[in-house]
Amino acid sequence: MELLHRGLSCVVSPACRGADAARSRVAHNKGFPYYVDVNVTLSLEDDLVRTVRRIAAERDTTLTAMIREYLERLAADEAAFGRKRREREALERSFLEFQFKVGRRTWKREDLHGRS
Repeated sequence: MELLHRGLSCVVSPACRGADAARSRVAHNKGFPYYVDVNVTLSLEDDLVRTVRRIAAERDTTLTAMIREYLERLAADEAAFGRKRREREALERSFLEFQFKVGRRTWKREDLHGRS
């Protein structure tokens, strides 16, 4: 069965069961997450592809696996960055919330340390 979602097409086996069936149902609903694997077409220079395929072979992997790993790492880093940003913003809000004035300073630094 072929599914269309936001202009993307995806082929799902009609024999899918369980979690795969749930994923295919979600893919039918526009505006919901797209849970079926998607193929992406890239336009790359031939020299670049040859070089990266050689590197992939030396690492005992494929060009597709290297791209997938890079994108997964990018998504994980972005998620971690987002969490750090939210934590920093919460800390900054707490600084603003707990600010208070202690009055005018009536002492000098030298007085605190007994220096003359």
